[in-house]
Amino acid sequence: MPTILGQNQYGKAENRVVKITRDGDTHHIKDLNVSVALSGDMDDVHYSGSNANVLPTDTTKNTVFAFAKEHGIESAEQFGIHLARHFVSSQEPIHRARIRIEEYSWERIATSDGNSKFIGADEVRHSFARKGMETRVSQITYDGENWEVISGLKDLTVMNSTNSEFWGYVKDKYTTLKEAYDRILATDVSARWRYNWTSDEQRMPNWEKSYEQARKHMLHAFAETYSLSLQQTLYQMGSRIINSRSEIDEIRFSLPNNHHFLVDLEPFGLKNDNEVYFAADRPYGLIEATVLRDGVEPQIPVDMTNL
Repeated sequence: MPTILGQNQYGKAENRVVKITRDGDTHHIKDLNVSVALSGDMDDVHYSGSNANVLPTDTTKNTVFAFAKEHGIESAEQFGIHLARHFVSSQEPIHRARIRIEEYSWERIATSDGNSKFIGADEVRHSFARKGMETRVSQITYDGENWEVISGLKDLTVMNSTNSEFWGYVKDKYTTLKEAYDRILATDVSARWRYNWTSDEQRMPNWEKSYEQARKHMLHAFAETYSLSLQQTLYQMGSRIINSRSEIDEIRFSLPNNHHFLVDLEPFGLKNDNEVYFAADRPYGLIEATVLRDGVEPQIPVDMTNL
């Protein structure tokens, strides 16, 4: 049976680039993991092996590092925009570029007071500790005319130790779960939000501020919602971001329900008054949903596994 070539792309994945900006004695770090995927007129390389239209993946790697020097890294999104525009505009066979970026955060180490006897202990502004919280993510796609920027985060672990209930659910002969009127609600937030900036004719968002504000509103909603279900909390988190940030039209969440079960201490003659829990890592409930601005069509993939 004859075959034909379907969708295809190529590039260099997971280019780890660390950019140090030196502002006198004060240094700043941007630590990114950048993956490049290019597509366009690539039939010949697949059918005949001709590389006439192929920009080597090693070149895409070199471009990432060179652009870190030439353009700096103002934000993950802006850096991705520089790269995507370059690949599409400089290479005629390339019609579409997708740049995926993970950003790892660092925080400055607070040093001892200026009177410390240790050499150089005063005014140290170049020492950092890697933050152990979330990873910031972004995906920038460009086809020569239109942009799509999807940002977000993953592995942001949050917990409410009270103000969460779960009761009134469907019960059948296999149901053993007891209704809870005061429980722990914990999850590892994975979220992606889509910006309504799609054209160079539009005013570009302030990517750094937008990320920080979206994260802030997400956390405030989680903390301030008296939750009767994780679904309710998810919707409040998404709604708070959409209502507060005009540049964001859509957000999708994937939230595992990190179950905490009260330990039975009665065999030891002890009463467990919502104090001691067993944290189960699996199996876990998995709650996923998209929250949209009214009138907007969803574009973020339902399965965010590879996003």
